[in-house]
Amino acid sequence: MSLELSPDPWLAPARRRAAGDTVLVWSPLVLVLAALGWALAGIAVGVVLLIGGGIALAWLAARSAARLDTGWLVRRLNAREAQLEDSAALVFSLAQRSPLEQLQAERIAARVAAIDPAALADAWPRRRIALASGLGIAALAGIAVWQIQESAPPPLAPAADSNAAAPGEPRLTGQRVRIVPPAYTGLAPRYAETLDIRAPAGSRIEWTLAFAPPPQSAALQLVGGQRVALTQGADGWSGALRLDVPALYRVTAQGMRAALPAHRLEPIADEPPQVRMIAPASGLATMQPGQRSWRVVFEAADDYAVDTLARLTVTTAIGEGENVRFAERSQTVTGTGDPRRRRFTIDLPLGAYGLVPGSDLVAQLTVADTRSPGPQVVRGPGVILRFPAPKPTEVAGLDLMAKQQMPAYFRSQRQVIIDTEALIRQRRSLGAEEFLARSNTIGVDQRLLRLRYGQFMGMEAEETPKPPLPTAEKDEPAEPEHYDGDGHDHGEAPESPVFGGLGNVLADYGHTHDESEAATLLDPGTRDLLKLALDAMWEAEVNLRTGKPEAALPFENKALGYIKRIQQATRIYLPRIGSQQPPIDMTRRLTGKREGIVGGPARLTPFVIEDAVPATAWRALGQPGVIDLAGLEGWVRGNNARIRDPLAVLAAIDALRGQPGSRALREKLRGQLWTVLTRPPAQVQRRGDGGALGRRYVEGLR
Repeated sequence: MSLELSPDPWLAPARRRAAGDTVLVWSPLVLVLAALGWALAGIAVGVVLLIGGGIALAWLAARSAARLDTGWLVRRLNAREAQLEDSAALVFSLAQRSPLEQLQAERIAARVAAIDPAALADAWPRRRIALASGLGIAALAGIAVWQIQESAPPPLAPAADSNAAAPGEPRLTGQRVRIVPPAYTGLAPRYAETLDIRAPAGSRIEWTLAFAPPPQSAALQLVGGQRVALTQGADGWSGALRLDVPALYRVTAQGMRAALPAHRLEPIADEPPQVRMIAPASGLATMQPGQRSWRVVFEAADDYAVDTLARLTVTTAIGEGENVRFAERSQTVTGTGDPRRRRFTIDLPLGAYGLVPGSDLVAQLTVADTRSPGPQVVRGPGVILRFPAPKPTEVAGLDLMAKQQMPAYFRSQRQVIIDTEALIRQRRSLGAEEFLARSNTIGVDQRLLRLRYGQFMGMEAEETPKPPLPTAEKDEPAEPEHYDGDGHDHGEAPESPVFGGLGNVLADYGHTHDESEAATLLDPGTRDLLKLALDAMWEAEVNLRTGKPEAALPFENKALGYIKRIQQATRIYLPRIGSQQPPIDMTRRLTGKREGIVGGPARLTPFVIEDAVPATAWRALGQPGVIDLAGLEGWVRGNNARIRDPLAVLAAIDALRGQPGSRALREKLRGQLWTVLTRPPAQVQRRGDGGALGRRYVEGLR
């Protein structure tokens, strides 16, 4: 016999017993958790908990069996069998033995082989298994009773519109309506309190009705539509319908003579999701120096749920002018938070898009809701990240003699007045130097505005000599008398340039005066007003540059008044010409013939309505006679989207169908149709009264 025995034959029964003990003790808890999940959140959650609990239970059982190893077997053999003389370890050991250990191992091996492996396993823990099973059964029974009570339909409610029936005629005595919304909405089933139903589109509506005495048959009759037959059961007559379009229905039964009132079936449409931008705060962001990533945050909201996954589209526009290259990339992003209001946070690595100065990066998020079938997809607003272009280099040579370009922004005359009034109010809180500097700054703004309006005069307003502006302080150098566009005469240029001639340099490289022909764009009256405005601006500028804003304010207001008059002045005039009357036909004199002289009365072109069904019905309702109610009802069903309350119109049509001669019902339907009539594109204009002379003539007739 081999002295090295394998421990597996003696460990297998004990391991099976340990795993079985674990499964029997803890399986009731797994079943209770799965049943509770099914009761609270639905069968899908219950199945997930059951599978997850089974996996956890299997792992726990395997771990319990793995604890029984060779050491446990040696300890168990030595404790149970005294004949092994505490030497069972010698049989299952692979280590090198001494001669004495070898002799002892030979004696013990034969005794171990004679032991039954099943006798080494622990006994079944009947008390623990019974306790766990009893608690589990009690918990499952409680959950079952709770669910039966919850799922049991409430008793039939008394019918609110029970008809006064003759003896033996069926009468509606009880009602119960169960609404089961679509699964994607996540809404639990509920019971309606009345027969008027308003539920999400696609819901299943289940009716249970009771009649006394019981009829032979019963049904739900949709007004102008299908008939839903009811089947008799233990609680009463039941039937179901999927709610997709608005409709009216009426409860009917065999033998019922008096018709019950119509009730509403109104579906609530699933609105598409709404996407708004959270970060950045504005739709246009500027890339900062050294920026490596850009975070954009969108929020999507829906009336039921927003899909967890969305699509982010990133478009780059790289290049300038006509050499702009567009590239588009898409990636899937995951939202977090409440299913009805998910937030999508994305960090875009800017280095992966190859942005260069002057390029743009546009990010847009496309989300969908969970409607089934056919989710609604919406593309949200875009946010732009702009890589600013470098600033143009400045001219270093002739900055003081000529400007490279005109200022891009000119202040208005009203703004100059506002700044001047603010400076006057702050005189006491400002020092003398600061007050003079701010007044001089406003004077510069006044000068720029004067030059702007002077372009339309060819600078003719400054052709007359102007006194030089006094300097603010004696120590400061006087401002040059030459201004950009000031309008004074440069004189004739010499035939050949003279080295060092400042005037020639400015004439060649500085500004050039506007042509005086530009003034011909204005009529003489407007030119005079503009000249007065320029003179007032000059006086205001002189006072502002010398630190006298109080003296400049009247001239500023006077210039503003002239500018307003210029804006209101007409610039289009026609030459006066003589009237040419048609020749007089002497043969018609004193004959009384008016053919071809007096025109006919004014005629209105009738407005052609492409869809004239409601207009025709509206006109017909105002007169006695037969009305095409079937055609009108078909038009209403086909144009639900453009009618505010289509069920109200259908109810009015159904009521008039029952009493065609009722004047009140005809007026009610006529009022409903008035809200859906197509309005004509233009209204008839009231004829003028002829002015003061016409009104005097009418008063004279009275």
